[in-house]
Amino acid sequence: MAETFASLTMSWFDPWLLFLTAAGTFAGIYIGAIPGLSVTMATSILISFTFKWDVNPALALIGGVFMGGVYGGSRTAILLNIPGAPSAIATALEGYPMAKRGEAGEAIGLTTVMSVFGGYIGILALALFAPAISSFAILFNSRDYLLLGLIGILLVGSLSGESFAKGVFAGALGVLIGMVGLDPMTAEGRFTFGSISLMGGIPYVAAMIGFFGVAEAFMQLHSLDMPVVKQRIDRIIPRLSDIKRYFWLAVRSSGIGTIIGALPGAGGDIAALLAYDYAKRTTKDPERPFGEGAKEGLIAPEAANNAAVGGAYIPMLTLGIPGDAVTAVIIGALFIHGLKPGPLMLVETPHLFWFTVGNLALANLFLLIFGLTGIRIFTKIIECPKAILIPLIIILSVVGTYAIQNNPVDIYWMLLFGVVGYFMKVYGFEVGPVILGVILGPMMDSNYRRAMMGARNDIGTFAWDFVSHPISLVLTVFLLTLLLSRTPLWGVFMGRIAALRGERRGRGADG
Repeated sequence: MAETFASLTMSWFDPWLLFLTAAGTFAGIYIGAIPGLSVTMATSILISFTFKWDVNPALALIGGVFMGGVYGGSRTAILLNIPGAPSAIATALEGYPMAKRGEAGEAIGLTTVMSVFGGYIGILALALFAPAISSFAILFNSRDYLLLGLIGILLVGSLSGESFAKGVFAGALGVLIGMVGLDPMTAEGRFTFGSISLMGGIPYVAAMIGFFGVAEAFMQLHSLDMPVVKQRIDRIIPRLSDIKRYFWLAVRSSGIGTIIGALPGAGGDIAALLAYDYAKRTTKDPERPFGEGAKEGLIAPEAANNAAVGGAYIPMLTLGIPGDAVTAVIIGALFIHGLKPGPLMLVETPHLFWFTVGNLALANLFLLIFGLTGIRIFTKIIECPKAILIPLIIILSVVGTYAIQNNPVDIYWMLLFGVVGYFMKVYGFEVGPVILGVILGPMMDSNYRRAMMGARNDIGTFAWDFVSHPISLVLTVFLLTLLLSRTPLWGVFMGRIAALRGERRGRGADG
């Protein structure tokens, strides 16, 4: 017990580890806030600098960057409608309308507190339930991940205003974009039209910046003469009444984030999407409609994506399976330092597990401190005249896109997606589902093909597997229910059920 406590608190009392954790968290927040500079990229670069370090300092710095980077994407999502990371897409849907009302400070403060809350829920789950959750996660088969991807695509209907069909179309467009490039199994070109530039695919960051940043800049050209909205930053700390009101929503969203984060390959972007959809479905009387600055739609994804950090560490440390792209990089760092993540790691090096738990808890504390500072400077961005702000957005978009691969072709793609996104916005299509389709498409493709190979390419066996395994059956039923709930028949069905209930109550009252 004494050794466990010493490992748990090591980074709290060692000045060097304390500094590295703080520096990593601070850097992660601002790296995550810059579109194009992903947490995965920052972690990969850090490994090249830290491979000669001892393992504890290296993990302290990387853990801080990871925790801060997941949160950082919400800053530009709220202020500029440009998510710094895919997990902040849902945040932009509610945070940006609040910024346009002059409530950017309140929105950032609320996301900071709820992100920290969700982060601690995920860390607590990591400490208490790592073996159990990882054992459940390993039961998921390829067909289950295919179902999760399909559910994610259908959930875009919740992000697509009034038209579910437009949302599915936008999601399918994203899947099509994600399919461009070399086939991962046969190495044949798909949708490349003989172009060498398309062999490597289209970077999703270029698509994300184009559809969000550039498209939004073009849309702002319609309102150049509108007066600048002054941001109210007198209230950054959320009201106690708001914390009490949304406490259980944050708890449930954190639970969703932890479980999704523990599923290998899922990550915070899917967790945020599912949590946002959950909040939209279960909130009966929001202060504002969803899409117009509903706080519930801000709290749920932010609590979920930070809770997914702790969840992502669970399969990494206990099974050697990465929970997301960042933990895949961290696994490489562990191997570089002579460690072997997996079931024996908790037996052979338990101190490393508890050090990681304590370090993430410390990084989450620094997230609260740094997240509530610098807001006044950030909010000045939204108060800039649009004649200055729009060119600035375009320049940042170009720089961020070019920084991914130092490839000017990516800039052309980004600008093209900006034009496409502009016309989509004009005609009532949401661009969020497109990015989610780009992210989920390759995952769906690879898992579909693995599942089909597992069924020996027999379509009957493939279909039977979806109803003959418990997890697959539950996900299939949820998928069909989700699909039917978006059709007119569902409204008729629910209306009849409500009528039958009314009749029974009437008979009971008469009796």
